[in-house]
Amino acid sequence: MNENILGIVAGVLTSISMIPQLIKVIREKNVEDISLVMLLILISGLSLWVWYGFKKEELPIILSNAFAVLVNISLLICYMLYRKS
Repeated sequence: MNENILGIVAGVLTSISMIPQLIKVIREKNVEDISLVMLLILISGLSLWVWYGFKKEELPIILSNAFAVLVNISLLICYMLYRKS
């Protein structure tokens, strides 16, 4: 398998992995089972992958991880909106 195709497929799968969780949170408006620390660590790691992609000039790394950052920031926003004080 061509390594670019492999990278794109891996990037797409990891990027969309949190979408079902985001949809569930939006529908139920419940974030009790979401770990804030996990979200912050994940967003930090994904952001570093974006930076790494820029340093290596690898568009699949940049795009897939930037999309994942946006999905997880959306989840973080939902966390802040729906958490119980």
